[in-house]
Amino acid sequence: MSNKLKIYAVPMSQAVRAVLWVLFNKKLPFELVLTVPGSKEANGTRHPDYLNKFPNGTIPGLEDPATGFLLAESHAIMCYLCNKHNWTDLYPAEYEARAKVDDFLHYHHRNIKEASLAFFAPMARPDLGLTDDVINMAKKLFTKGLNALEKQWLKKNNFITGNNPTIADIAAYVEIGQLQSQFTNLFDFETYPNVKRWLGEMSNIEGHDDVHFVLSELGDISKTPPAMEDLMGANIKGFKHIAQRLTEF
Repeated sequence: MSNKLKIYAVPMSQAVRAVLWVLFNKKLPFELVLTVPGSKEANGTRHPDYLNKFPNGTIPGLEDPATGFLLAESHAIMCYLCNKHNWTDLYPAEYEARAKVDDFLHYHHRNIKEASLAFFAPMARPDLGLTDDVINMAKKLFTKGLNALEKQWLKKNNFITGNNPTIADIAAYVEIGQLQSQFTNLFDFETYPNVKRWLGEMSNIEGHDDVHFVLSELGDISKTPPAMEDLMGANIKGFKHIAQRLTEF
């Protein structure tokens, strides 16, 4: 039996891409276990076996076969990995610098993370039946967070908490970056020059292209919602791409 770290996930998930980016950046071997959000089937997040491991029923889920350790929630997983492997470039050792990263990670949930609910989900998952009120509130919260990045954090620093990228930047990018024209083309960043600069710098960080391969396969969805087959196809292609790249670690 392999003792490689297991990540239960689908590549299309924003939270999943954040964790995978950290692992690709550090070239830490792992096994990607394809897991369908909301499904009660054997490979789904609502199956009893999955819920026994991860009671919140979300992805990503981390399992360490060597120790039996289980962990959910992308931010917790990224912090855990950085702590365990001493990746202090992504999660600073100095307590005040680390606190700034934690500050953003806690803030992120009801601001920047709303990008998915405001823009991605209404086009990619119209079957969810999101109401206009929910979508408009998400847009309001996302815009507030994006303005804060533009006028505060990224005006003062190259990256969110300083002049070097951290897991705070990774968490933010997987939400904001997915909206760019080279991916889903759901948001115009021309009036956000600091954010636009930051997006360009983040795209050059090791691991970016591999974890965003799935979005390149999905392509522009700004005019027409993709069919479920297209979403599934992009996920499968993204999964295969990641699996192939892992053989090179």
